[in-house]
Amino acid sequence: SKSLSDEENKKLFGKCNNPNGHGHNYKVIVTVRGEIDPVSGMVINLTDLKEYMQEAIMEPLDHKNLDKDVPYFAEVVSTTENVAVFIWENLKKLLPVGTLYKVKVYETDQNIVVYKGEETI
Repeated sequence: SKSLSDEENKKLFGKCNNPNGHGHNYKVIVTVRGEIDPVSGMVINLTDLKEYMQEAIMEPLDHKNLDKDVPYFAEVVSTTENVAVFIWENLKKLLPVGTLYKVKVYETDQNIVVYKGEETI
């Protein structure tokens, strides 16, 4: 985080605090919801969903240094939580309104983030 000192970053992010960067092979699961189309039997055409995921996730993020190659992360700390928000926002622009339900991002088998958008109370 640019807003923390080197010592604070080291304490907060541990081994992930590497000045030369580090990599992850994230796994992303997208859940959609809605009415099942009586003709196709699907909430959304899976071919369309794959194309949306390609555009919203793979094109901007795959094999990229998030902090250097993705403009969104120039001002936002590239935690898994913020990666999930980034994916949500990108998918929300492409999917039919109301169909996006959940984005689940695995950084590791034990480090998982689930994001369902901003909830209003």
